[in-house]
Amino acid sequence: MVSANASVQMVFFPFVGGGHQIPMIDTAIASASHGANSIIITTLSNSLQFHKSIARHQHSGLPVSILTLPPNLEISDIDMSASPATDTSVLRQPLQQLLQDLRPDAIVIDMFHRWAADVIDELQIPRIVFHGSGCFSHCVFHNVTHYAPHEKLGFDSDPFVVPGLPDPIELTRSQLPPFIRDPSQGFDRRKKAEENSFGTVTNSFYDLEPAYADYLRDVIKTRAWLVGPVSLFNQKTEDKSERGKIPTIDEQTCLNWLNSKEPNSVLYISFGSLARLPRGQLKEIASALESCDQPFIWVVGKIFKSSETEEEDESDWLPDGFEQRTIETKKGLIIRGWAPQLLILEHKSVGGFMTHCGWNSTLEGLSSGVPMMTWPLSAEQFTNEKLVSRVLKVGVEVGSREWASWKDERREVVGKEKVEKAVRKVMGKSEEAEKMRERIRDIAAKARRVVDERGTSYADIDACIHELTLRRQTCFKTN
Repeated sequence: MVSANASVQMVFFPFVGGGHQIPMIDTAIASASHGANSIIITTLSNSLQFHKSIARHQHSGLPVSILTLPPNLEISDIDMSASPATDTSVLRQPLQQLLQDLRPDAIVIDMFHRWAADVIDELQIPRIVFHGSGCFSHCVFHNVTHYAPHEKLGFDSDPFVVPGLPDPIELTRSQLPPFIRDPSQGFDRRKKAEENSFGTVTNSFYDLEPAYADYLRDVIKTRAWLVGPVSLFNQKTEDKSERGKIPTIDEQTCLNWLNSKEPNSVLYISFGSLARLPRGQLKEIASALESCDQPFIWVVGKIFKSSETEEEDESDWLPDGFEQRTIETKKGLIIRGWAPQLLILEHKSVGGFMTHCGWNSTLEGLSSGVPMMTWPLSAEQFTNEKLVSRVLKVGVEVGSREWASWKDERREVVGKEKVEKAVRKVMGKSEEAEKMRERIRDIAAKARRVVDERGTSYADIDACIHELTLRRQTCFKTN
């Protein structure tokens, strides 16, 4: 029997997929560094992506471990998404059995795992919801669904201001996710799951978005602990390099190339692990890079195919001779696959980041002090763009206006001229660019302070663990 004074035991159940899984693994490590016994539940095959990192932390003495579901259960990132029609019955009994055996003090579940709420609540285990985005986007979506300003518009391209927020935030209906445009697709169910939880854990920090952290807690009435940036709990080169997958380029090759460049001269381009841009869009980006004559690292993911029968031919997605000229002049480095993003962003030669505004990438760019060219594609990325460009004023909008799922074909192609203009604004020597760099350097300094012993994120991790400790002690007394 666990004693009232034993270390708090926290189970972490991440959503399968890099964008959600990586920060929750980091959060489990952060909680272990504060004395909690952290256990990560996942499938056997999925655990292979991060077991080396966990083993390194175990070797250093952290109480963090992996517990796998039965080998016959393999969860895909699509199966576990928001659809209420998804059959999750095969997962309920194994999860319930694991939790009955462990009897943890709390389970931290990804916000997409709302199907698991009933299973956990039946066992009367405190359920903490993990947010893969920041306070700002949460507040924006809450107020859009509450006030419904987008329903009064004539066209999807018409702008509207989100009511009730600390800042005048303008969006269009075309930039809203389907689950916000149509509440029947799941946002209300997600809110109800949060209302019945013990609280939420958010990968953000108070000094980044204080007005929205206060709005989330005081107006929306969400019990929230801000524990980020959790990426900063990765101090070893190997942990920074291998977050999620083994990079497709040797980290030293990448660092050697960066070492050959001047400070703040390199543009880093990455649209995340899911984005599939059409060939026409990739050519526009490549043409803009040549016109700017800017050193760059470009992480190219999968190219969008209009049909399953279309061949994976990469020969026609770049202008003729582009890659060869890049190699000969040593102006650029093209990476196909997974890149050691943290190591790249933290390098002194990197001076700009063209990003899809996924929250992990956004927070990593902010924490590294790298100004951004924002190019949102889906999820909550259009709201993250507004935080970067309009509230924090540390980025320039490239001109993306169309929300589309990673698996759908995009109708919009952002032209070379817009791409080139954004690159020159961020990478140039203007007064505007220098002010952006000053602001984001200040944010990066704050990010590193908040995870130190006297920082707000450090205190929030402690506060969460303390509340779970008090709850356990209370339960022992009443029993």
